[in-house]
Amino acid sequence: MTPSPQQDPQDRNTNAPAQLPRRPRWLVAVAAGAAGAVTVTLLNEGVRRVLPHAPRMEVIGERALSGTLRAAGARPPRGRALYRATLGADLLSNALYYGLVTLGQPGGHWERGAALGLAAGVGAVVLPEPLGLGRQPGARSPRTPVLTATWYLAGGLAAAAVSGALTRKS
Repeated sequence: MTPSPQQDPQDRNTNAPAQLPRRPRWLVAVAAGAAGAVTVTLLNEGVRRVLPHAPRMEVIGERALSGTLRAAGARPPRGRALYRATLGADLLSNALYYGLVTLGQPGGHWERGAALGLAAGVGAVVLPEPLGLGRQPGARSPRTPVLTATWYLAGGLAAAAVSGALTRKS
């Protein structure tokens, strides 16, 4: 029997579990993407300061940003300004990328996060030289490529964790 609109909400079936309002999918994607991007950036920026032969993805990013701006006819920033611009561009592009973890069927966010992270990690290891961006400074095999791929995998898993936490039904 359906309760009438005038009926007190307290009289409805109280045995039904309370449903939290569903978060907009775009909001989950933004939060998950930001978590993945911040994870990769914190790992890269933190570890490179203390570990010899740590990944130097910011150098590859600076080369990519400078080359892109030159190709567009713009003058790229230099020094600290280039570093800040690269950091911002990396955070934005990685957030958009890791936000993809929210696409697809409900559930499966861990698999999507791991797949996105591994794909980005392998790409970050394999693509810079063929794209004309050179090698990471001080790179040593196998440590540097393994750590590079691990940073991106961690980003994918962080995005998956946030996606799962924000889409859980309670």
